[in-house]
Amino acid sequence: MTNTHETTPVIPLPEAGARLATTIGAIATLASTFLAWTWTDEFPGDLTVTGYPGGLQVITLVGAALTLLFALAGHGARGLCWLNPAGSNNALLLIALGTFGTTWYTVIAIAQELGGIANLEPGGFVAAAASLITLLAALGLPLHRDTDPTAGGLKKALAAVFGIGSTKLARPKALPSWAQILVIAAAFAIGLFVASYGLQAESEQFVGFLILAAFGVATLSRSGLSARLKALTTEHRKVTVIAAFAAAAVFPFTQNTDQFTLLAVSILIFATVALGLNVVVGLAGLLDLGYVAFLGVGAYTAALVSGSTASTFGVHLPFWAAALTGAAASLIFGVLIGAPTLRLRGDYLAIVTLGFGEIFRITMGNLDGTSGPSVTNGPNGVPNIPDLKFFGYDFGAEHTIGGFTLGSYANYFWLMLLCTALVVTIFARAGNSRIGRAWVAIREDETAATAMGINGFRVKLIAFALGATLAGLAGTVQAHVQHTVVPEMYVFAGPVPPSSAFLLAAVILGGMGTITGPLLGATLLYVIPTKLQFLNDYQLLFFGLALILLMRFRPEGVVANKRQQLEYHENDPIDVPEPRQSEETGAGIAKAGA
Repeated sequence: MTNTHETTPVIPLPEAGARLATTIGAIATLASTFLAWTWTDEFPGDLTVTGYPGGLQVITLVGAALTLLFALAGHGARGLCWLNPAGSNNALLLIALGTFGTTWYTVIAIAQELGGIANLEPGGFVAAAASLITLLAALGLPLHRDTDPTAGGLKKALAAVFGIGSTKLARPKALPSWAQILVIAAAFAIGLFVASYGLQAESEQFVGFLILAAFGVATLSRSGLSARLKALTTEHRKVTVIAAFAAAAVFPFTQNTDQFTLLAVSILIFATVALGLNVVVGLAGLLDLGYVAFLGVGAYTAALVSGSTASTFGVHLPFWAAALTGAAASLIFGVLIGAPTLRLRGDYLAIVTLGFGEIFRITMGNLDGTSGPSVTNGPNGVPNIPDLKFFGYDFGAEHTIGGFTLGSYANYFWLMLLCTALVVTIFARAGNSRIGRAWVAIREDETAATAMGINGFRVKLIAFALGATLAGLAGTVQAHVQHTVVPEMYVFAGPVPPSSAFLLAAVILGGMGTITGPLLGATLLYVIPTKLQFLNDYQLLFFGLALILLMRFRPEGVVANKRQQLEYHENDPIDVPEPRQSEETGAGIAKAGA
């Protein structure tokens, strides 16, 4: 079915007037951030100073500046047309909506926390009014609207505001290779800065950052900049990998304390384990609800052989040997658990793996010398795991590099970054190999794959064993980072990741079968609950609501696998491009006809 589009405003206004009002409103919103929004510094970020923005005002300032740039691009300002290759006003509307959301969240939070709107200074009222005017004026611009007659009411409403549907990008001006590489490097540098700012933001400030970031990503997508950047990264794949790794490696230098570096290390551990689970769930289609147990096997093994004073073995292996031992132990457990259970399918396999996860946790708690053999110290776990020393390099000591003093967690961050790179490489190689194609065949239709000669049991067992090995490797680093291992760290569902439920959610949320999907999903699922702890009992409510909305409107995940995206949207209307004929092709056809 062909999808048709209109370019009509949501609010009927003269286009010239709406565009001018949007520009003036963005300027007023930007100027309001240099005024005091409240009279007391009890609200986080100190919004009492006139002359320079602070706290949430900085986020509003960024949103207003971006809105102004997109508005000027709509006016045809010289040098800004590259901001909106799609030539649509939907990107302007989205960034205006994000600025409005951040500003009004701040104003409402001030009134709620300080006890009424009387605590607002004139700058707060100016910001609220200016951002509202900007949004209303943006709604008066002609927008690309999906006019599919079969669309439901909610979809039509969203399409009217967000411009659901595709837009044709203008043909870009060809850039030299060095300029394309600079664009890729600049994109990763900006991404590093944004990520560092978000991790360091306080709880209330993080909510405003999250609002603007979400609408900012949608703005990039609707403007066509994301498609342009994706084309560049695809063309320069090696440069993209090097830039991504370099940006991640520089992260510790952007931090003043080890607090957020430790958070980044935990994110990398969670993301690596999620990528390992993606082999089992995303590629092979096996629903594993006890996957966190393999992380625990690797962590416990490394803890017991790394020289801990609480270890019953009295063994102190170097890290490389401890890492290999933990990965091998997880591999053995993966084979032992998978061999008798992988002949099951669907819900039955999920129940068995869930049972294995719980059996592992309970067993680790009972190996205390009373309920069972003295191996793991029972509920007390294995504490006092020493810091790593690798070729004389002490991971527990501070090191000065280029004038920057880096704490111990920076060392573990780089170690975990190397482990993540290794896991990404293994996943990419395995997914594109013959066995990877066999996994996908099993996932799509095991009966048909078996009929075509694929040994389903052997293929699934390899996936299970590989996923367990990757989780065990991450567990060996986790044990040394946290210096202790206890059974309560490896539950099916807990308030703090990693747990089997959070790992599965990270894979599905990010996008099954992709590399960047689980990494992004794990990052979001780890950072958001950590930053929203101030919501107390409402934290899981809002978090669950966000997941429900995402699964409703983007079930294929944030980073979609092309095959699954087509499956989930097979009944959606699509754009049928008009056949285009170049001058050379037309001349060739004319010549042949002559």
